[in-house]
Amino acid sequence: MSMTTIQSRRKLIVIILLCVAIAGALVRHYAQRGSTTRDIGTLLMVLWVPIIGNVIGWLIGKLPRRTPPAEPVSFDAAGAFTPHLRIELTLRPTALLSHNVPLSAGEYRCALVVGNQGFSARWFVPQGEVLERGTPHALDVELLTPDTAKAHFSEGEAFRVLVGDSFIADGRVLQLRAPPV
Repeated sequence: MSMTTIQSRRKLIVIILLCVAIAGALVRHYAQRGSTTRDIGTLLMVLWVPIIGNVIGWLIGKLPRRTPPAEPVSFDAAGAFTPHLRIELTLRPTALLSHNVPLSAGEYRCALVVGNQGFSARWFVPQGEVLERGTPHALDVELLTPDTAKAHFSEGEAFRVLVGDSFIADGRVLQLRAPPV
């Protein structure tokens, strides 16, 4: 890998300032205490201080990087919807009246919270339908980790629906769905 002009100039500046600092250390070492010559030697040594940050930054850049964490498990966008639970969902009214509208058709992702345990889930509102707030609706839900989550859900189990940092709905399990064969 060849050095660019800027890199070679930086390297030259670092070498020159290092030589000036060494010369300042020698001058300071051999000068009498309290003399102007000793003060000039100290000043020449201080010229090296701004470069130390650059050298430390360069050394840190040479350290091997940690591998990035694995991507979190997510619902496959192209994957088929596999219902694990049949639930009854009642959407809570929103704090802002202008946002107090029904949920339109589409996919919704959330966490189903039982006690202090949360489990990633998704459900769909079919085309042409809406979910009115305050009215119970029966829906199929797919769990991201059904083997782990199903141990916390039994028929009649109550839960809350968390989206972001807000609980948007309350629900209860109507039926556990058997895995497809």
